[in-house]
Amino acid sequence: NSSFLRQSISPDSDAAKLLASPGTLNQSAPPVLAIPGFRNVPDQDFTIPGEQEKLAQALKSVRSQFGKVFNPVIAGKAQTGLEQISVYNPADPNIYLGAWGKATIVQADLAVNAARNAWNTWRHTSSQERSQYLHKVADLLETQRATFTAWIIYEVGKPWRDADADVSEAIDFCRYYGEQMVKLETQGQNRDLPGETNHYRYRSRGVAVVIAPWNFPLAIMAGMTVAALAAGNTVVIKPAEQSSIVAAQFFALLEKVGLPAGVVNFLPGKGEEIGAHLVAHPQVNLIAFTGSLNVGSQILASASIVRPGQRHLKRVIAELGGKNGIVIDSDADLDQAVLGVVQSSFGYSGQKCSACSRVIVHESIYETFIERLVQATRSVQVGQPTDPGSFLGPVIDQEAFQRIRKTIHEAKQSARLVLETDVSHLGGGYFVGPTIFADVDPQSSLAQNEIFGPVLAVIKAKTFEQAIEIANSTPFALTGGLYSRSPKHIDFAEAHFECGNLYINRKITAALVDRQPFGGYRLSGVGSKAGGPDYLLQFLEPVTITENIQRQGFAPLPEELDD
Repeated sequence: NSSFLRQSISPDSDAAKLLASPGTLNQSAPPVLAIPGFRNVPDQDFTIPGEQEKLAQALKSVRSQFGKVFNPVIAGKAQTGLEQISVYNPADPNIYLGAWGKATIVQADLAVNAARNAWNTWRHTSSQERSQYLHKVADLLETQRATFTAWIIYEVGKPWRDADADVSEAIDFCRYYGEQMVKLETQGQNRDLPGETNHYRYRSRGVAVVIAPWNFPLAIMAGMTVAALAAGNTVVIKPAEQSSIVAAQFFALLEKVGLPAGVVNFLPGKGEEIGAHLVAHPQVNLIAFTGSLNVGSQILASASIVRPGQRHLKRVIAELGGKNGIVIDSDADLDQAVLGVVQSSFGYSGQKCSACSRVIVHESIYETFIERLVQATRSVQVGQPTDPGSFLGPVIDQEAFQRIRKTIHEAKQSARLVLETDVSHLGGGYFVGPTIFADVDPQSSLAQNEIFGPVLAVIKAKTFEQAIEIANSTPFALTGGLYSRSPKHIDFAEAHFECGNLYINRKITAALVDRQPFGGYRLSGVGSKAGGPDYLLQFLEPVTITENIQRQGFAPLPEELDD
């Protein structure tokens, strides 16, 4: 659309300008794409030497901070004297990053009580004031962007661009949810009639427990937390054990902007201990969770029980992952499709809940696609995440490393291995190279079970309709993709492809707040889409207030009676 050929058919076209050398044009004011509404913060451009140097310096600075202990904080007070859990770099387990104090059931009860007490005041704070707090957090995140990116790189092994995008999304969540809550509060529905007023308003739910994942250690944890805060709830953060240091850094920002003590409480600990206790606590109103289907199912079951002293039904928001597929149509642009599949399948070592783990290819281009996919994947660099050239770093920990290696070994018995990348030169980190299997049975464990690693199953389909059927054959429905140049097939996929986020002729990862609200259904979770206009409604109780104003006079105030 921007080419000179396209512009030449415009009635306002100027041939001399179209044929002019680019160097003679005025480049002082590049065009700005004006998009109404919310604006996402841009990721850093590491092709700019200054931005490279900024992050390189942050990596050095953060390395000098290794060894600190991050304790639980309840009602503004750090909890000391607890067992310490050491944290190591997944790219090099010999590197000690620090430790966090392991909260117990005692601290969990204290945190819930502190949050309950703080809620009595926080819920009456206006949405404008709550939004101002969140915008301050976003501003601080922007000024400390390189530092947060560096901590993400070290603690969870994300390469530069993935780690930086994690920070971008956290900033967007802070601003977006703050603005959304102001809209909800100021644009409440009024349906007034003669003699009667009707107001539709929202109230906060109470104490929210945020149980966060490690794969987006800042963005998802921050998003769930600030959504609860924006809606007037108070929060107990239970970060993932693998990413509690990043969570502690974010909690420090919440303290820095001056949130009242107890509005947010930081509670690192073991999920099976304090996580389960928090879910069952009768004074907890809401649980926001992102993680595995197994844990999510346990949370839903436990939260459904009304326990002694509980006067409410708990709300659970759970994002539970997927087994995401991309369909490659017979007329797909393979240059575009191969790149999108590589990025979707192997970005952050396949550890994104939106990652592609199945690609379903029309039989007419099946072998051609596999050949090109394998060659493209061979060019991907696996290495230390501190290296700006690395596209893949390590998987998160030893348990994940062993589980993924076992999956690869078992898959070799039933599918055709077309690529297994050698990463033995990378030493003792938890590295698993990109691995691709072809001729995979759509009903096999490789095609049905979530792996959460850089392992891709390629499946052949005889027709486009069969490809969509195969894509829908898992119990998950999170993300999906289609590469096709057929308007008819694109329309068919829009109507029949079962997933919460369908991406057409682009990669299926990297959803942006407001632009691509994110979330799925079936076994991929319950609740509305993160970063979307409905998300905050889950953190609120809607209330209708009706008043009959047809009356004679008004009751005097007590002081008027005294007069």
